[in-house]
Amino acid sequence: MSQTPPLRARAEIDLAALRANVRALRARAPRAALMAVVKSDAYGHGMVPCAKAALAAGATWLGTATPQEALALREAGIRSRVLCWLWTPGGPWREGIEADLDMAVSGLWALTEVTAAAREAGRPARIQLKADTGLGRNGCQPADWPELIAAALAAEAEGTVEVTGLWSHFACADEPGHPSIAAQMDVFRQMVAYAEKAGIEPEVRHIANSPATLTLPETHFDLVRAGIAMYGVSPSPELGTPADFGLRPVMTLAASVALVKQVPAGHGVSYGHHYVTTDETTLGLIPLGYADGIPRHASGRGPVLVGGEWRRVAGRVAMDQFVVDLGGQKIPEGTEALLFGPGDRGEPSAEDWAQAADTIAYEIVTRIGTRVPRVFLNEDPDE
Repeated sequence: MSQTPPLRARAEIDLAALRANVRALRARAPRAALMAVVKSDAYGHGMVPCAKAALAAGATWLGTATPQEALALREAGIRSRVLCWLWTPGGPWREGIEADLDMAVSGLWALTEVTAAAREAGRPARIQLKADTGLGRNGCQPADWPELIAAALAAEAEGTVEVTGLWSHFACADEPGHPSIAAQMDVFRQMVAYAEKAGIEPEVRHIANSPATLTLPETHFDLVRAGIAMYGVSPSPELGTPADFGLRPVMTLAASVALVKQVPAGHGVSYGHHYVTTDETTLGLIPLGYADGIPRHASGRGPVLVGGEWRRVAGRVAMDQFVVDLGGQKIPEGTEALLFGPGDRGEPSAEDWAQAADTIAYEIVTRIGTRVPRVFLNEDPDE
Protein backbone atom coordinates (compact mmCIF):
# COMPACT_ATOMS: atom_id res chain seq x y z
CA MET A 1 0.00 0.00 0.00
CA SER A 2 1.42 3.38 -1.00
CA GLN A 3 1.72 6.05 1.66
CA THR A 4 0.94 9.74 1.25
CA PRO A 5 4.28 11.56 1.08
CA PRO A 6 4.94 14.20 3.72
CA LEU A 7 3.94 17.71 2.78
CA ARG A 8 6.46 20.40 1.94
CA ALA A 9 4.52 22.65 4.27
CA ARG A 10 1.11 22.71 5.89
CA ALA A 11 -1.16 24.93 7.91
CA GLU A 12 -2.90 22.80 10.51
CA ILE A 13 -6.32 24.20 11.44
CA ASP A 14 -7.63 22.96 14.78
CA LEU A 15 -11.41 23.17 14.50
CA ALA A 16 -11.85 22.03 18.11
CA ALA A 17 -9.90 25.10 19.19
CA LEU A 18 -12.08 27.29 16.98
CA ARG A 19 -15.26 25.88 18.50
CA ALA A 20 -13.89 26.46 22.00
CA ASN A 21 -12.96 30.04 21.08
CA VAL A 22 -16.49 30.71 19.84
CA ARG A 23 -17.91 29.40 23.10
CA ALA A 24 -15.49 31.58 25.08
CA LEU A 25 -16.48 34.65 23.08
CA ARG A 26 -20.18 33.90 23.54
CA ALA A 27 -19.55 33.79 27.28
CA ARG A 28 -18.02 37.28 27.06
CA ALA A 29 -21.22 38.63 25.50
CA PRO A 30 -23.98 36.43 26.91
CA ARG A 31 -26.87 38.76 26.04
CA ALA A 32 -25.81 39.32 22.42
CA ALA A 33 -25.85 37.11 19.36
CA LEU A 34 -22.44 36.30 17.86
CA MET A 35 -21.36 36.87 14.27
CA ALA A 36 -18.41 34.76 13.14
CA VAL A 37 -16.42 36.84 10.66
CA VAL A 38 -15.02 34.55 7.96
CA LYS A 39 -13.80 37.11 5.43
CA SER A 40 -10.52 36.59 3.56
CA ASP A 41 -10.88 32.81 3.67
CA ALA A 42 -11.53 32.97 7.43
CA TYR A 43 -8.41 35.05 8.00
CA GLY A 44 -6.44 32.43 6.07
CA HIS A 45 -7.86 29.47 7.98
CA GLY A 46 -10.35 28.13 5.41
CA MET A 47 -13.72 29.79 5.11
CA VAL A 48 -16.24 26.96 4.77
CA PRO A 49 -14.89 24.55 7.44
CA CYS A 50 -14.41 27.42 9.89
CA ALA A 51 -17.88 28.81 9.19
CA LYS A 52 -19.47 25.42 9.84
CA ALA A 53 -17.49 24.92 13.04
CA ALA A 54 -18.41 28.39 14.31
CA LEU A 55 -22.10 27.80 13.67
CA ALA A 56 -21.92 24.44 15.43
CA ALA A 57 -20.42 26.22 18.46
CA GLY A 58 -23.26 28.71 18.69
CA ALA A 59 -22.59 31.54 16.25
CA THR A 60 -25.84 32.57 14.57
CA TRP A 61 -24.50 35.00 11.97
CA LEU A 62 -21.59 34.92 9.55
CA GLY A 63 -19.82 38.00 8.26
CA THR A 64 -17.87 38.56 5.05
CA ALA A 65 -16.35 41.57 3.39
CA THR A 66 -17.21 40.88 -0.24
CA PRO A 67 -20.45 39.60 -1.72
CA GLN A 68 -18.47 36.94 -3.57
CA GLU A 69 -17.38 35.49 -0.22
CA ALA A 70 -20.97 35.49 1.01
CA LEU A 71 -22.24 33.84 -2.16
CA ALA A 72 -19.55 31.16 -1.82
CA LEU A 73 -20.95 30.32 1.62
CA ARG A 74 -24.36 29.82 0.06
CA GLU A 75 -22.87 27.66 -2.69
CA ALA A 76 -21.37 25.50 0.07
CA GLY A 77 -24.85 24.91 1.46
CA ILE A 78 -24.62 27.23 4.47
CA ARG A 79 -28.02 28.78 5.15
CA SER A 80 -27.39 30.90 8.26
CA ARG A 81 -27.72 34.66 8.24
CA VAL A 82 -24.80 36.26 6.39
CA LEU A 83 -23.91 39.95 6.35
CA CYS A 84 -21.56 41.22 3.65
CA TRP A 85 -20.41 44.82 3.76
CA LEU A 86 -17.87 45.75 1.08
CA TRP A 87 -19.93 46.64 -1.98
CA THR A 88 -18.91 48.59 -5.06
CA PRO A 89 -21.08 50.07 -7.80
CA GLY A 90 -22.43 47.41 -10.12
CA GLY A 91 -22.08 44.69 -7.49
CA PRO A 92 -24.14 41.50 -7.56
CA TRP A 93 -27.09 42.94 -5.65
CA ARG A 94 -29.72 40.74 -7.28
CA GLU A 95 -27.68 37.61 -6.62
CA GLY A 96 -27.36 38.71 -3.00
CA ILE A 97 -31.10 39.23 -2.71
CA GLU A 98 -31.87 35.84 -4.23
CA ALA A 99 -29.31 34.22 -1.90
CA ASP A 100 -31.00 35.74 1.17
CA LEU A 101 -27.96 37.78 2.17
CA ASP A 102 -28.04 40.78 4.47
CA MET A 103 -26.25 43.56 2.61
CA ALA A 104 -24.65 46.68 4.01
CA VAL A 105 -25.61 50.08 2.66
CA SER A 106 -23.40 53.06 3.44
CA GLY A 107 -24.76 55.68 1.06
CA LEU A 108 -27.52 56.64 -1.34
CA TRP A 109 -25.78 55.15 -4.38
CA ALA A 110 -25.91 51.70 -2.78
CA LEU A 111 -29.53 52.11 -1.71
CA THR A 112 -30.43 53.12 -5.27
CA GLU A 113 -28.72 50.04 -6.72
CA VAL A 114 -30.14 47.57 -4.21
CA THR A 115 -33.70 48.83 -4.60
CA ALA A 116 -33.42 48.55 -8.39
CA ALA A 117 -32.18 44.98 -7.98
CA ALA A 118 -35.05 44.23 -5.62
CA ARG A 119 -37.58 45.39 -8.20
CA GLU A 120 -35.96 43.11 -10.78
CA ALA A 121 -35.92 40.20 -8.36
CA GLY A 122 -39.51 40.79 -7.32
CA ARG A 123 -38.69 40.51 -3.62
CA PRO A 124 -37.35 42.85 -0.93
CA ALA A 125 -33.68 43.12 -0.12
CA ARG A 126 -32.46 42.74 3.44
CA ILE A 127 -30.14 45.64 4.17
CA GLN A 128 -28.20 46.99 7.11
CA LEU A 129 -27.39 50.69 7.26
CA LYS A 130 -23.81 51.41 8.27
CA ALA A 131 -22.95 54.58 10.17
CA ASP A 132 -19.53 56.22 10.04
CA THR A 133 -19.18 57.12 13.72
CA GLY A 134 -15.54 58.14 13.44
CA LEU A 135 -13.51 55.46 11.66
CA GLY A 136 -13.61 57.39 8.40
CA ARG A 137 -13.82 54.38 6.10
CA ASN A 138 -17.09 52.86 4.93
CA GLY A 139 -20.36 54.08 6.41
CA CYS A 140 -22.64 57.10 6.21
CA GLN A 141 -21.53 60.36 7.79
CA PRO A 142 -23.81 61.80 10.49
CA ALA A 143 -24.56 64.82 8.29
CA ASP A 144 -25.87 62.52 5.54
CA TRP A 145 -27.69 60.12 7.87
CA PRO A 146 -31.13 61.84 7.79
CA GLU A 147 -31.23 61.67 4.00
CA LEU A 148 -30.24 58.00 3.97
CA ILE A 149 -32.78 57.14 6.67
CA ALA A 150 -35.57 58.94 4.79
CA ALA A 151 -34.69 57.13 1.58
CA ALA A 152 -34.53 53.77 3.36
CA LEU A 153 -37.95 54.35 4.93
CA ALA A 154 -39.37 55.23 1.53
CA ALA A 155 -37.91 52.01 0.11
CA GLU A 156 -39.41 50.01 2.97
CA ALA A 157 -42.79 51.59 2.27
CA GLU A 158 -42.39 50.62 -1.38
CA GLY A 159 -41.60 47.07 -0.33
CA THR A 160 -38.17 46.93 -1.95
CA VAL A 161 -36.07 46.71 1.24
CA GLU A 162 -36.26 45.52 4.82
CA VAL A 163 -33.82 47.29 7.15
CA THR A 164 -32.54 44.51 9.39
CA GLY A 165 -29.71 46.31 11.12
CA LEU A 166 -27.93 49.50 12.11
CA TRP A 167 -24.22 49.22 12.68
CA SER A 168 -20.78 50.78 12.80
CA HIS A 169 -17.14 49.90 13.42
CA PHE A 170 -14.56 51.08 15.96
CA ALA A 171 -11.29 52.73 15.05
CA CYS A 172 -9.36 52.13 18.29
CA ALA A 173 -11.12 49.46 20.35
CA ASP A 174 -7.77 47.65 20.54
CA GLU A 175 -6.28 50.64 22.44
CA PRO A 176 -7.78 50.58 25.94
CA GLY A 177 -8.95 53.98 27.11
CA HIS A 178 -8.59 55.67 23.72
CA PRO A 179 -10.93 58.71 23.72
CA SER A 180 -12.35 57.79 20.32
CA ILE A 181 -14.09 54.75 21.83
CA ALA A 182 -16.45 56.80 24.00
CA ALA A 183 -16.85 59.38 21.25
CA GLN A 184 -17.89 56.76 18.70
CA MET A 185 -20.31 55.19 21.16
CA ASP A 186 -21.98 58.56 21.67
CA VAL A 187 -22.32 59.12 17.94
CA PHE A 188 -23.60 55.58 17.38
CA ARG A 189 -26.27 55.94 20.04
CA GLN A 190 -27.38 59.25 18.53
CA MET A 191 -27.55 57.86 15.00
CA VAL A 192 -29.43 54.75 16.12
CA ALA A 193 -31.86 56.88 18.14
CA TYR A 194 -32.48 59.14 15.15
CA ALA A 195 -33.17 56.17 12.87
CA GLU A 196 -35.50 54.47 15.33
CA LYS A 197 -37.39 57.67 16.07
CA ALA A 198 -37.87 58.13 12.33
CA GLY A 199 -39.41 54.66 12.09
CA ILE A 200 -36.58 52.19 11.43
CA GLU A 201 -37.09 48.99 13.43
CA PRO A 202 -33.78 47.11 13.22
CA GLU A 203 -33.46 43.48 14.14
CA VAL A 204 -29.88 44.03 15.33
CA ARG A 205 -27.70 46.96 16.32
CA HIS A 206 -23.98 46.27 16.47
CA ILE A 207 -20.60 47.97 16.75
CA ALA A 208 -18.43 45.55 18.79
CA ASN A 209 -15.51 43.90 17.00
CA SER A 210 -13.13 41.37 18.61
CA PRO A 211 -11.39 43.74 21.07
CA ALA A 212 -14.70 45.34 22.06
CA THR A 213 -16.27 41.91 22.53
CA LEU A 214 -13.44 40.98 24.88
CA THR A 215 -13.10 44.18 26.91
CA LEU A 216 -16.04 46.58 26.40
CA PRO A 217 -19.32 44.97 27.48
CA GLU A 218 -21.16 48.28 27.16
CA THR A 219 -20.65 48.03 23.37
CA HIS A 220 -22.29 44.65 22.84
CA PHE A 221 -25.85 45.78 21.95
CA ASP A 222 -27.70 42.99 20.06
CA LEU A 223 -24.80 41.40 18.21
CA VAL A 224 -21.02 41.17 18.47
CA ARG A 225 -18.70 40.48 15.54
CA ALA A 226 -15.87 38.09 16.36
CA GLY A 227 -13.06 38.19 13.84
CA ILE A 228 -9.43 37.59 14.74
CA ALA A 229 -10.26 36.49 18.30
CA MET A 230 -12.25 33.54 16.97
CA TYR A 231 -9.01 32.21 15.49
CA GLY A 232 -7.25 32.43 18.85
CA VAL A 233 -5.17 35.50 18.10
CA SER A 234 -5.25 38.45 20.48
CA PRO A 235 -6.47 41.63 18.75
CA SER A 236 -3.79 43.56 20.63
CA PRO A 237 -0.90 42.46 22.87
CA GLU A 238 -1.74 45.39 25.13
CA LEU A 239 -5.13 43.84 25.84
CA GLY A 240 -3.69 40.45 26.78
CA THR A 241 -2.49 37.19 25.31
CA PRO A 242 -4.90 34.67 23.82
CA ALA A 243 -4.63 32.63 27.02
CA ASP A 244 -5.62 35.67 29.08
CA PHE A 245 -8.98 35.59 27.28
CA GLY A 246 -9.40 31.81 27.31
CA LEU A 247 -8.56 31.55 23.61
CA ARG A 248 -6.31 29.12 21.75
CA PRO A 249 -4.56 29.75 18.42
CA VAL A 250 -6.21 27.72 15.68
CA MET A 251 -3.43 27.67 13.06
CA THR A 252 -0.07 25.92 13.26
CA LEU A 253 2.31 26.57 10.36
CA ALA A 254 4.88 23.85 9.76
CA ALA A 255 7.33 22.78 7.07
CA SER A 256 9.71 19.92 6.39
CA VAL A 257 13.38 20.90 6.41
CA ALA A 258 14.46 20.46 2.80
CA LEU A 259 18.25 20.43 3.16
CA VAL A 260 20.90 20.48 5.87
CA LYS A 261 24.50 21.21 4.98
CA GLN A 262 27.77 22.22 6.56
CA VAL A 263 29.39 25.46 5.42
CA PRO A 264 32.60 27.23 6.37
CA ALA A 265 33.01 30.48 8.23
CA GLY A 266 32.54 33.55 6.06
CA HIS A 267 29.88 31.94 3.88
CA GLY A 268 27.16 34.26 2.59
CA VAL A 269 23.53 33.21 3.00
CA SER A 270 20.66 34.15 0.67
CA TYR A 271 20.27 37.18 -1.58
CA GLY A 272 22.46 40.17 -0.87
CA HIS A 273 24.58 38.29 1.67
CA HIS A 274 22.98 40.22 4.52
CA TYR A 275 23.94 37.25 6.67
CA VAL A 276 27.45 35.80 6.65
CA THR A 277 28.44 32.88 8.87
CA THR A 278 30.92 33.73 11.61
CA ASP A 279 32.08 30.16 12.15
CA GLU A 280 31.84 26.81 10.48
CA THR A 281 28.20 25.86 10.91
CA THR A 282 25.21 23.99 9.53
CA LEU A 283 22.42 25.60 7.56
CA GLY A 284 18.85 24.34 7.31
CA LEU A 285 16.67 25.14 4.31
CA ILE A 286 12.99 25.84 5.08
CA PRO A 287 10.82 25.49 1.93
CA LEU A 288 8.55 28.48 2.56
CA GLY A 289 8.92 32.00 1.24
CA TYR A 290 7.09 35.21 0.57
CA ALA A 291 5.06 33.48 -2.17
CA ASP A 292 3.59 31.44 0.68
CA GLY A 293 2.99 34.49 2.83
CA ILE A 294 6.18 34.52 4.90
CA PRO A 295 6.89 38.24 5.32
CA ARG A 296 10.10 39.40 3.67
CA HIS A 297 10.16 42.14 6.33
CA ALA A 298 10.97 39.39 8.83
CA SER A 299 14.28 38.64 7.09
CA GLY A 300 16.97 38.13 9.69
CA ARG A 301 14.42 38.10 12.51
CA GLY A 302 11.61 35.59 11.96
CA PRO A 303 11.66 32.78 14.56
CA VAL A 304 11.43 29.05 13.82
CA LEU A 305 11.49 26.04 16.13
CA VAL A 306 13.68 23.42 14.50
CA GLY A 307 15.72 20.69 16.09
CA GLY A 308 14.27 21.57 19.48
CA GLU A 309 15.60 25.13 19.47
CA TRP A 310 14.46 28.55 18.29
CA ARG A 311 16.36 29.71 15.23
CA ARG A 312 16.06 32.98 13.33
CA VAL A 313 15.82 33.50 9.59
CA ALA A 314 19.39 33.84 8.36
CA GLY A 315 19.50 36.50 5.67
CA ARG A 316 16.65 37.35 3.35
CA VAL A 317 13.39 35.51 2.95
CA ALA A 318 13.20 34.53 -0.72
CA MET A 319 10.12 33.75 -2.80
CA ASP A 320 10.05 30.03 -2.04
CA GLN A 321 12.49 29.43 0.79
CA PHE A 322 14.59 30.79 3.61
CA VAL A 323 17.54 29.55 5.64
CA VAL A 324 18.19 29.13 9.34
CA ASP A 325 21.64 28.81 10.92
CA LEU A 326 21.58 25.60 12.99
CA GLY A 327 24.76 26.51 14.82
CA GLY A 328 26.48 23.26 13.92
CA GLN A 329 23.50 21.08 14.86
CA LYS A 330 23.00 18.21 12.46
CA ILE A 331 19.43 17.14 11.90
CA PRO A 332 18.00 14.89 9.19
CA GLU A 333 16.21 16.29 6.19
CA GLY A 334 12.47 16.03 6.70
CA THR A 335 12.69 17.25 10.30
CA GLU A 336 9.67 19.36 11.18
CA ALA A 337 10.15 23.11 11.43
CA LEU A 338 7.43 24.98 13.32
CA LEU A 339 7.03 28.62 12.40
CA PHE A 340 4.11 29.39 14.69
CA GLY A 341 1.31 27.75 16.59
CA PRO A 342 -0.31 27.59 20.04
CA GLY A 343 3.04 27.04 21.76
CA ASP A 344 2.46 23.51 23.08
CA ARG A 345 5.84 22.39 21.76
CA GLY A 346 7.65 25.62 22.51
CA GLU A 347 7.12 27.01 19.02
CA PRO A 348 6.78 30.76 18.31
CA SER A 349 3.40 32.43 17.99
CA ALA A 350 1.90 34.46 15.19
CA GLU A 351 2.49 37.47 17.43
CA ASP A 352 6.23 36.66 17.53
CA TRP A 353 6.26 36.79 13.73
CA ALA A 354 4.25 40.00 13.76
CA GLN A 355 6.86 41.66 15.96
CA ALA A 356 9.64 40.36 13.71
CA ALA A 357 7.92 41.87 10.66
CA ASP A 358 6.74 45.11 12.32
CA THR A 359 3.12 44.28 11.65
CA ILE A 360 0.11 42.72 13.42
CA ALA A 361 -0.74 39.07 13.92
CA TYR A 362 -3.89 39.51 11.79
CA GLU A 363 -1.65 39.92 8.76
CA ILE A 364 0.59 36.97 9.61
CA VAL A 365 -2.19 34.37 9.58
CA THR A 366 -4.24 35.97 6.80
CA ARG A 367 -1.36 36.20 4.33
CA ILE A 368 -0.49 32.47 4.36
CA GLY A 369 -1.10 31.64 0.73
CA THR A 370 -3.04 28.99 -1.12
CA ARG A 371 0.17 27.13 -1.98
CA VAL A 372 0.22 26.00 1.64
CA PRO A 373 -2.41 23.25 2.06
CA ARG A 374 -4.80 23.53 4.99
CA VAL A 375 -5.03 20.35 7.03
CA PHE A 376 -8.17 20.38 9.17
CA LEU A 377 -7.95 18.70 12.54
CA ASN A 378 -10.83 17.61 14.77
CA GLU A 379 -13.45 17.84 12.07
CA ASP A 380 -17.01 17.01 13.09
CA PRO A 381 -18.88 14.98 10.44
CA ASP A 382 -22.16 16.53 11.62
CA GLU A 383 -21.08 20.05 10.70
